[in-house]
Amino acid sequence: MKKKKLISLLLSAVMAVTVLSGCASQNESAVHNEADNKISISIYLWDRSMLKEFTPWLEQKFPDIDFTFVQSFNTIEYYKDLLARGEEIPDIITCRRFSLNDAAPLADHLMDLSQTEAAGTFYSSYLEVNRETGGAIRWLPMCAEVDSIMANKDLFDQYNIPLPTNYSEFVAAIDAFEAVGIKGFQTDWYYDYSCLETMQGCAVSDLMSLEGTQWRMEYESETEDHQVGLDDTVWPRVFEKYEQFLKDVRFQPGDEELQFTKVMEPYFERKTAMVRNTAALADNITLERGINSVILPYFGETEQDNWLLTYPMCQLAVSRQVEQDEAKKKAVMEILTAIFSEEGQKHVAAGTSMLSYNKEVNISASPALQYVQDCIDSNHLYMRLASTEVFAVSQDVGHRMMTGEYDAKAAYDAFNQQITHYADPDAAEVMFTQETAYSNDFTEHGSAAASSLMNTIRASMEAEIAIGYSPVASTSIYAGDYTLQQAKWILTARNSIYQGEYTGEEVRRFMDWLVNVKEDGSNPVRHRNLMPVTSGLEYTVTEYEKGKFRLEKVTVNGKPLDDKASYTVLLVGADTFLENETFCNCPMPADLKEKRQAYLVSDFSSQECMKEALEKTRQFLAPTEYVTILQGK
Repeated sequence: MKKKKLISLLLSAVMAVTVLSGCASQNESAVHNEADNKISISIYLWDRSMLKEFTPWLEQKFPDIDFTFVQSFNTIEYYKDLLARGEEIPDIITCRRFSLNDAAPLADHLMDLSQTEAAGTFYSSYLEVNRETGGAIRWLPMCAEVDSIMANKDLFDQYNIPLPTNYSEFVAAIDAFEAVGIKGFQTDWYYDYSCLETMQGCAVSDLMSLEGTQWRMEYESETEDHQVGLDDTVWPRVFEKYEQFLKDVRFQPGDEELQFTKVMEPYFERKTAMVRNTAALADNITLERGINSVILPYFGETEQDNWLLTYPMCQLAVSRQVEQDEAKKKAVMEILTAIFSEEGQKHVAAGTSMLSYNKEVNISASPALQYVQDCIDSNHLYMRLASTEVFAVSQDVGHRMMTGEYDAKAAYDAFNQQITHYADPDAAEVMFTQETAYSNDFTEHGSAAASSLMNTIRASMEAEIAIGYSPVASTSIYAGDYTLQQAKWILTARNSIYQGEYTGEEVRRFMDWLVNVKEDGSNPVRHRNLMPVTSGLEYTVTEYEKGKFRLEKVTVNGKPLDDKASYTVLLVGADTFLENETFCNCPMPADLKEKRQAYLVSDFSSQECMKEALEKTRQFLAPTEYVTILQGK
């Protein structure tokens, strides 16, 4: 079933119980802001990376605005599902996995940004990709990530193999490396994005031809009454080139199962010369590992046919509800102008290698991009086609080509059939029916939705205490039917889990790490809705400045935490968010980390844990008041 039809069916079956949206508590915010005369603006973030420099910069630049930041889920389907449940979307939304085709059902709920000051800063060619047939532009692309071919320049120099400048030289380089026992090219074929990007990357010149761009405009503008399949001019060539590409890079049976680590380890060991990856990672590898890594384009027959594959770090849109409040609308427009300024985009990029789609924005190309400057200068930046169905179908058809089940013609036929009859396998079957709704609004006692989630996971793992850190819940829990995909959207991310025995004293130190501002001023919380979510354990904090907390009391099921007792503790979270100096800069105490690592539950993430829990409970369990926030000094 196509997504446009699916959303209309969902909207016609909105649950009888309507919950508040997963952003800041409307009643609490209204009271708070009436007192201090601030405007409340909610922003959903596609990934925790936006919590690095972007959110603190916004709060500093706009001190008169009361922001609520929520780490959401990186797909347009997530926002369609919010609307289908009768919830409101936040004031500003961001999403990385995006296509105009996917986003069409949201159009009536979003502002037209085509005449805004922010839209006027873009090169027109990049805005046209997002222009609806009626002329409206509801999504603006953030700065571009470059995702092409990464090469170990040191290996090329060592073996006196010239860096390729066209496709035939690319193949010759692969052959030359293979002759000396080094893999010429490899990538993590397992993932949908690798299949999508290599399939499009090897045929960018065709996809960017007049016929290719005309087809894409038609596909992106399809309606329920006019479904668009593959054309018979460009796409047959895409599959013919991909079939040849797989042969030329010496794809081997079983490579379709290769994941990121298994591909990068040989690259780090100088056993692989080229991989598919980003300019940001190339810079990082050069700096941290001393491997001189540079970006090469996807090659055409000549240098003039070379292209860089790019995608916006995210797309940004504004809820139409903002237009009902002139003061709020004015504030949001000022925020958009700031975000798409040079200063704003640098804070979004947070030091990673990016290119800008905006005029008069100078984000210096990183050292990794030195050999593709001609592509940048000639604007040979291809923005990948990235609808939900194209991601999924690229993986399915690509893998069947890799295993030899499909040749180019069979792949074309299968791809064409699937994009005109696409159905999300995770969205098809009802997994359970939730009886009670729980809001993700953060109150003085935490988030009911996050608490429900952690209580459910802890019950399944049979732990005495569960502690979730870094953002936990992305949205409210609604009453009604849940598919597996809808259940997955409750979680912010797929995090590792750890379980083992800790003393009460160790639990207290762990909570100290998660809550207290450190002596050097580093803060593990920043925003209330980033506070740890606990189950089986309650804690009290004092907020002595906005966003700064002090741990006061810790109890277990209402009784004081016994420092000498032993507790079975389940930990769920991502250290990077708290430890990295560009995030919170709060390293976990070394002895706790060493012990925690020994408790890793291998090959079992929070997502698998939640799925297993729901198969047992058939409900998200009732929440508890796990935190009490006091105001004081």
